[in-house]
Amino acid sequence: MNYREESLKKHAEWKGKIEVVSRVEVDTREKLSVAYTPGVAEPCLAIKDDIDKSFELTRRWNTVPVITDGTAILGLGDIGPEAGMPVMEGKCALFKAYGDVDAYPLCIRSKDTEEIIRTIKLFAGSWGGINLEDISAPRCFEIETRLKEELDIPVFHDDQHGTAIVMLAALTNALKVVGKKKEDVKIVINGPGAAGISIAKLLLADGFKHITMCGIYGLLYDGDDRLDSAQKEIAKVTNLEGKRGTLADGLKGADVLIGVSVANCVTKEMVASMAEKSILFPCANPTPEISRKDALEAGAYLVGTGSSEYPNQINNVLVFPGLFRGALDVRATTVNREMMIAAARGIASCVTEDKLSREYILPYAYDKSAHECVAKAVAKAAIETGVAKKPYRV
Repeated sequence: MNYREESLKKHAEWKGKIEVVSRVEVDTREKLSVAYTPGVAEPCLAIKDDIDKSFELTRRWNTVPVITDGTAILGLGDIGPEAGMPVMEGKCALFKAYGDVDAYPLCIRSKDTEEIIRTIKLFAGSWGGINLEDISAPRCFEIETRLKEELDIPVFHDDQHGTAIVMLAALTNALKVVGKKKEDVKIVINGPGAAGISIAKLLLADGFKHITMCGIYGLLYDGDDRLDSAQKEIAKVTNLEGKRGTLADGLKGADVLIGVSVANCVTKEMVASMAEKSILFPCANPTPEISRKDALEAGAYLVGTGSSEYPNQINNVLVFPGLFRGALDVRATTVNREMMIAAARGIASCVTEDKLSREYILPYAYDKSAHECVAKAVAKAAIETGVAKKPYRV
């Protein structure tokens, strides 16, 4: 099947992947009077007196917008907010299917950081949480940071943290397969953008020690004035040996390559220079840094990509439905590092030791039990770290 042609055809048939469905009947005078006027005045006044009741008396508790400015859409780049709508709608459908979260797209016609922050803040009283999506770096860092500081509901940039969480889960299980320890492995992350930097931060938080990042100027090192502010920050805590050079230089003797960059930038020679039982996660979309076939032929022991065509698909879909389900269920005020690590461990735990192999390190994206596992792990971590406003309900 040609997925692109079929997708265009189906989108024309669907005319949208989500819709609004009423949860109440309004087909009699009595029902209408309770759901709307005059009865609706009573819950309005209750919320006026206690704004937190908006989570109990409206659908706010289960509502999440998927927000983009259209500047970094699915590997297609800056194509505009309207052109990003099919991706946002698709994400909303996944939120509902795998997390029973009511999500809807919000595509903002602005690239101004302050304007985007202000717009989101003005609407924040309508939502239980916020999912930022496909906003280009480095603006995405400031937008998320400011919103997390200024709002009391979970704010989550999926391109950063969703990718980091599923990558941590994949690497956790991959290391079990190859028999290596996280404290010892040398990791190269190619692509110091939103996803790459977030991956590095989460791996460091989970105890990985030896991480080097690579970008358009080569290996990142502390003191390189060519880097942007976010890259300078991550350079201070990675590449502790101060190594300089190209991606090829960085991969010599490395145990792991994580690619969140551009197509076909890794050669067979680079892979052959890596350590024994090397792990490769080339996840550039739609074409990876090196094909699975070429990586294996060059000597890679375990390969995962972003494609559903091959084993070990590394997909954010395993993260965001369950993560928001857990956060919403306990009225979390934020998504902290502990909740992210808990989500990664929840995903990894869904692949039992007897099933773990070179070609099966992650549960499938459509495995609903995996999403339930993530939700429970996130809710538990939120409660344990003191950011939950209510106990977990089964």
